[in-house]
Amino acid sequence: MEDNSSWVDGEVRQINDRVISVQLLVMMFLGINFLLILTFFKKKSFYTIARYILFAVTLLSDSLILLISNILFLLAYFNFTMQVWLCISISTVLILYSMVTPVTLTAMTLERYVAICMPLRHAELCSQHIHLHCILIIHGLSSLPCIAVFSFFFASASLSLYKQHRICAMQMYILHRWQGHIRSTIQQFYFLIMVIIIVFCYVEIMKVAKTASGDNKKSTRKGLKTVILHGFQLLLCLIHLWTPFIENYVFQINSSLFINVRFFNYALFYLTPKCLSPLIYGLRDDQFFHALKNYAFFALYKRHRMNSDSLGLQFTLT
Repeated sequence: MEDNSSWVDGEVRQINDRVISVQLLVMMFLGINFLLILTFFKKKSFYTIARYILFAVTLLSDSLILLISNILFLLAYFNFTMQVWLCISISTVLILYSMVTPVTLTAMTLERYVAICMPLRHAELCSQHIHLHCILIIHGLSSLPCIAVFSFFFASASLSLYKQHRICAMQMYILHRWQGHIRSTIQQFYFLIMVIIIVFCYVEIMKVAKTASGDNKKSTRKGLKTVILHGFQLLLCLIHLWTPFIENYVFQINSSLFINVRFFNYALFYLTPKCLSPLIYGLRDDQFFHALKNYAFFALYKRHRMNSDSLGLQFTLT
């Protein structure tokens, strides 16, 4: 009996440690994203450059996803339930911006393709007045899977279901197995198109890299590395689509192993892609990194100066 209770206590302690580690990761990623977003809005010259505007869209999208998904993660951990209609409102934002990030990454890849392979038309195709239209198109394309998911759910759900209290999770909207298959098919179709676009851009940039020389060759190679990293990030997002099927299969075999697999999937295939965007554009881009470094050092210097002045004032008064 004591062995059984100690085993249960060990499992609870292990789950608590994982929840704490997730909170630390989320806080770290949100802190980095917040600093990068502040850097973007501080430097007005970024407002006219397509790749920085798209980068800001991914930062805002990833930050919103991290915040909402972490709240739902904690609510599920504490077995907190809410009415279905409220969960639908929250999940609408989550599903929408889960697609905004990969679609924006594809748009950023196309921007690099135009800049390297069509430099004479880059100013025309990526002009300032096109930025707003591009963001609207990204959100319009990203909303189609969300509309499909909830259209099938509304058609199948009874009116009494909306007043029920349940744990808010994406599995709640799959009332029939065919709904899950349709949702997976739509998302995988999206990612297939994205992969084709990224492969096409990589091949075309590779052709330019072979004929480029000097500074152009260096810029082209950097563009190739960026496209590869975007492809890797999309791969992680694609694997995340398969995790519900893996989790359901593991749950039928071993329910205790299910918790470990779900935590692993959330940390690797959900949190990791959200931290790659700052590394790809925030730290690898020389202009943005220079602005980030100046802003960070200026903020620290200003804080240190204020503390020194306050200490000097207290010393004078005493």
